[in-house]
Formats: sequence, structure tokens, C-alpha cells
Amino acid sequence: MPHSFCSSLHHCVFSTKERRPLIGSDLQPRLWNFIGGVARERGCKSLIVGGMEDHIHILLSLPSTVSVADAMRVVKHGSSVWMHETVQQPYFAWQEGYGAFSIGWKQVDATISYIEHQAEHHKKRDFQAEFLSILKMHQIECDVRYVFG
Repeated sequence: MPHSFCSSLHHCVFSTKERRPLIGSDLQPRLWNFIGGVARERGCKSLIVGGMEDHIHILLSLPSTVSVADAMRVVKHGSSVWMHETVQQPYFAWQEGYGAFSIGWKQVDATISYIEHQAEHHKKRDFQAEFLSILKMHQIECDVRYVFG
């Protein structure tokens, strides 16, 4: 076969360091757009970027040449630099880790809707409860003592 074909969709989630509420609603559209551009420059496609003051969700389509770890490194680094230099947020930082959950094309619409409605979801539960439920949904076992370190 002379060509490679890849469908690699990932719902990625990570928070600000110590879950500080540093991404105000006025800043969110600009940051989400910037992150989409960073992903695009790396050859990825962000289907949607969204989140809250203390965390972010990205639905990424990755080419076969980009690993999830590489995409997260580039997105987190680029957006952190942008927050420091453009927005003048000297204390901004992302948490060290992230969650990346593979999905199929049949789950794209539901995942997009979930990301679009973050404010509604967080009226019922906080980021920690949300993240643990995503881990459970994807059958990822973990010791809760070390998830949010």
C-alpha cells in the first residue's frame, strides 16, 4: 500500500497548575483560538477547544506523525508562552500531566457537545469529579491519591 491512512482522535484534558482559575471568560475565546493555531502548526486539527477558568478540553485529530505526548507538549508550551508574553500573566502555568482519551468518529458529536457545555457540567460537579468520571468511563484504573498531586 503506497499511502498511510490514520484516524487518531483524542479528547485531551488538563488543568492550570494547582487548578488556579486564571483563564477568565473574557480570555477564553482568544486562548482557545490560539491553541487551535498551535495544533494546526504542528499538523494536528483541533475540532474544538473549550473549558473553564481552571482547565481545558481539546478534541484533537492527530496525523500518524504526531504522538499524543508531542501534541500535548507543543500545545501546553505554546499556550503557556502566549499567556506570559501576550496576556501578561506571569504566574500562569499548566499542570504537569494530562489526560488523553481516544474516541471514534461516532463519538465526535457527543464529545463536541460535552466540551461546548462545560459551564453547565460544572454547575453539578467540579473538575476533579469530572476528570475521575472520564477516567472511569475509559476504564483507566488509578490511585486517586496520585491523580491530582
